[in-house]
Amino acid sequence: MPKNDDESRGRSSPQEQESGSSVSRRDFLKIGGLAAAVPVVASPRLIQVGGSEVEIHGPHAAQVTLMVNGKRLTANLEPRVTLLDALREDFNITGPKRVCDRGECGACTVLLDGKAVYSCSTLAIDAQGRQITTIEGLMQNGQLDPVQAAYVEHDASQCGFCTSGFGTATAAFLREHPTATHAEMARGLGGNFCRCGTYVGIREVVRAHAGRAAAQKGGA
Repeated sequence: MPKNDDESRGRSSPQEQESGSSVSRRDFLKIGGLAAAVPVVASPRLIQVGGSEVEIHGPHAAQVTLMVNGKRLTANLEPRVTLLDALREDFNITGPKRVCDRGECGACTVLLDGKAVYSCSTLAIDAQGRQITTIEGLMQNGQLDPVQAAYVEHDASQCGFCTSGFGTATAAFLREHPTATHAEMARGLGGNFCRCGTYVGIREVVRAHAGRAAAQKGGA
């Protein structure tokens, strides 16, 4: 008996897809159908997908509240708005920079609950309830964070466009790896790029911090 197109290409049948996947073909069509009808819905709705509730947003703007650098900020945003756009366009927090806008260069790096993330690839609506820290938020009581001060001391910037993202990522990395080696630094900061080539200065920042951390550990 000749095989149908799906079988000849190694695909499962619709019945197999519905029974063997956490999100079945029927669930997928349900979500697609709901999404097509969403223009008449202003508030989020819950549907059952694979035994779990999934919240559907959009396309209309909704109130989004973010905790940024210790401050509670609220704006009406469409669900598609990225965290980078919300910070820069709605809250006038311009430390994170738009460069590649595709999650490759790291100029838009912010901390989300202490972890370095690309804000251009994070939806603002998904950052609700999380602690967001930008390069501006590293300062405390008007004083530069030690990592920021080290960037100045070791001249670890040229044009400065990547520096805010690099500095934010460096701060997060050194909190987890205070005595990092050069190899660990290369891996840990591999998601940030500098077109001016200030890597020598950035290595000095990490080396100096690692030396101080090691000295403090040894004297404890």
